[in-house]
Amino acid sequence: MKRLLTLAALAVGGAYLAKYLKNNTNRKADSTVRAEIMVDVPVRTAYDQWTQFEEFPQFMDSVHEIRQLDDKRLHWKADVFGKPVEWDAEITEQIPDQRIAWRSTTGKPNSGVVTFEQRGNRTRVVLELTYTPEGPLETIGDAMGAVRTEARGNLRRFKEMIEARGKETGAWRGTIADQGKPHLTH
Repeated sequence: MKRLLTLAALAVGGAYLAKYLKNNTNRKADSTVRAEIMVDVPVRTAYDQWTQFEEFPQFMDSVHEIRQLDDKRLHWKADVFGKPVEWDAEITEQIPDQRIAWRSTTGKPNSGVVTFEQRGNRTRVVLELTYTPEGPLETIGDAMGAVRTEARGNLRRFKEMIEARGKETGAWRGTIADQGKPHLTH
């Protein structure tokens, strides 16, 4: 009986994926992921640590390297579904202790915002990411929630890292004004 239920579940899942791929493979539709977590550190500590972009590989599984080129520009090296990719991104808005928004300028199309909300002596960190799945493998991964799962895991590892340290390893407290470039709002 258990085996029959497993086969039925696989058949339903396969039918759903086939329908999803038929309807979505030929168009480049953006996908959006939202994940959040409460961290047991003050907002300034969480925000300041997040501004240390070159340390992202310590808690982001698929990110191998980030080079900060200047106050606004970053070069990323990561794996996307096991394939190495690189892209440049620019920070479009940065307000200390509140938000950091970005968009890619080369390579993988993506944009997003991370917000920080003080909750007593804790901080609510909310990540919103928009990306464009490319090809059947990324489309299937998107349908199965792979990016959402990775985003949640990255936030969980950020929480573990910053709570274990209890303090940030550095900070950039500058402001970057939104210049009318599109990004997600929360």
